[in-house]
Formats: sequence, structure tokens, C-alpha cells
Amino acid sequence: MIGVARLLTSRCLKWATVTCFIFSIVLVTHLLYPFKPFADQMVMNTNWSRFAYAQYVTNSEYLCNSVMLFEALQHLRSRADRVMIYPSHMLGSDRKSSNARLLAKARDKYDVKLVPITVRHKDNTDPTWADSLTKLLLFNQTQYSRILCIDSDSVLLESMDELFFLPSIPVAMPRAYWLFPMKEILSTMLMLIEPSEVEFARIMSEMDAASSNDYDMEIINSLYRNNAMVLPHRRYALLTGESRSESHAKYLGSEIEPWDPARAYSEAKLVHFSDWPLPKPWLHIDEELRLELQPNCTNTTGGAVDCTARIIWNSFYRDFQMKRKVLLQDFYTTHICFNANKTTGNLQLNWDLPYLV
Repeated sequence: MIGVARLLTSRCLKWATVTCFIFSIVLVTHLLYPFKPFADQMVMNTNWSRFAYAQYVTNSEYLCNSVMLFEALQHLRSRADRVMIYPSHMLGSDRKSSNARLLAKARDKYDVKLVPITVRHKDNTDPTWADSLTKLLLFNQTQYSRILCIDSDSVLLESMDELFFLPSIPVAMPRAYWLFPMKEILSTMLMLIEPSEVEFARIMSEMDAASSNDYDMEIINSLYRNNAMVLPHRRYALLTGESRSESHAKYLGSEIEPWDPARAYSEAKLVHFSDWPLPKPWLHIDEELRLELQPNCTNTTGGAVDCTARIIWNSFYRDFQMKRKVLLQDFYTTHICFNANKTTGNLQLNWDLPYLV
């Protein structure tokens, strides 16, 4: 019995020694070469010059907006390229013009690659959308594997680099959720594009055949509505006007989920200014109209007044104007980014709270 016990003890010691040895090797290997998830390794090994965030510019006002968005991308440390397609006349012989100086600022300060184009303009149509077909020229930027096009009347809250790693497909977009179920279409405020000669030829053919009432959204939906990848709008396509809605079921996708404006804001990466009849935030906003259209405060179950939605909504407009002032108010760009006849009157921002008026 003693011999058996000694044998078992000897075997246990051997197994313990081997186990400790293996554990030591694993521990040292982990310390020297820490494990990284596959997704992290993929990002680290990515050639980011294959991807780009893109802006399309058709006039001076949208040039100002685009510079603001590129500044946000730099602040968020996005690793993809930055591309701006712009009217070739903006950077013509007069390199000292306001437009030329602002383009140079985008190129030199925010590392934006400038691509001159001819604007696709539609006559005898709503001026708001007359040049919107221009964004579809991004399908021809085949030097990139993927392009993320963002409408410049938006606020970028977080980097969206992760979208470049979605499965391959010609285009991915969020739903125009606010139109559902009357119109089940996709929104072009955000488009993840795979540029190609084939897809660009299809788009050009559709553009040439389009009616006077067909714009970028109609053309894209005509081609891709049934086969595009759908991006979740709750993260990538929040409208400012959602805070003013009486019902949030379309946004939430649920009739029973409670609306929490703070949560909606915290989970959103992109917010799009859309508050008709309120003008865009770089235009003059009548104070009475703002007060009339701002979100209502609500009563909580405990009887308290909750103005969270109002505070967040007002902050989007105020912060946009403040940022525009800080980034773009200088001798060369003030008159194109802050036209006294059209924009927030001489930068006298009259939103110094209280929000709870």
C-alpha cells in the first residue's frame, strides 16, 4: 500500500509540475503577446486609404458645413481618408477668393482631398434639391473601395469607422423611418457606397431618364430599395424633429417602448437637422418661431416637469451656431458662412438660455 501511495504521489507531482510549466508558458506568452480580438486585429491591419468619408459641395453655404463636418472627423480621430467633391470654379484662377481659401483650409488643416466636379443641376425645380444629384457622382470615385457620404446639414457625434467593415454590397442606407409605413423608402442622408464603373453607369442612366421631380432619394430608391443593406436608424439617422414628435413609435420600432430623449441622444452617432418649418441652423431663425416649435416639456409620473427633450433640441441648434462661429468666423470666410441677409444675424446668438421658456 505504501508503494502504491508513493507511486500516486509521484504521478501527482509530475502532473502538477507539467501543469505549472504549461501555465507558466501560457502566462508569459500572454504578457509578451497579449491576445487581441479578431476585430481589433483586422482594424490594426487595415489599409485606411481604401476608405473615405465624403462631402459633396454645391455652394458656399454647404462648403462651410462640410468644413465643420471634416473638423469633427479630425476631432474624433477617424482613420479613413476625407474627400470633398466641389464645383471646379470655386478653386479657379482667383486663389484668394473666400471659397478658395476655405477649400485650402479643408485641404491643409483637415487633410481633405479635393476633387473638382461639374455640379449636376436641375432647372425649374425646388432650389433646395436642385443640386442634390451631385452627391451621386461619388459612385464614380473608384480610387476607394468604400465611401461614407454624410449630408452636411448634420452633426457627427461619434466616429462611424466601423461601417467600412460591413459585408460587401453596392450601397447601405438607413430607412426614412419617419415616412413609414406610408412610404417604405431609404434615406440618402447617410450612404455607404462601393464605387464602381458598373454602378455609376446605372446611376447615370437613371439620372438621364429622371423626371423633374426625381432627386437623389428617388433615384437611389429606384435602383436599390429592394437590395440595399439597411443601417439601423436608431444609431445612424436621428432627426432633430424626433424630439418634437407626439409619437415616437416609428423611431423606436415599438408601440410600448417608452421614449427617453437622453437615451436616444446618447446612442446616436449622427443627428440630422430636420424641423420644418424651422430653417436650417445656419439660416436666420425667428425667435418666436423657435419658441413655438421647440419640444414641449412633459409631466413625469411623480408630478415633476421634464424638459430634457427641449434642452437637447435647443442645444443642437445653439452648439451648431457656436461651433460655426468658432471655426469659420475670420476675415476671409465671414461673408460666405455668415451672410447677414440669410444667416444668424451678425452672429448675435440669442439662445443664452433659459431653455425652459
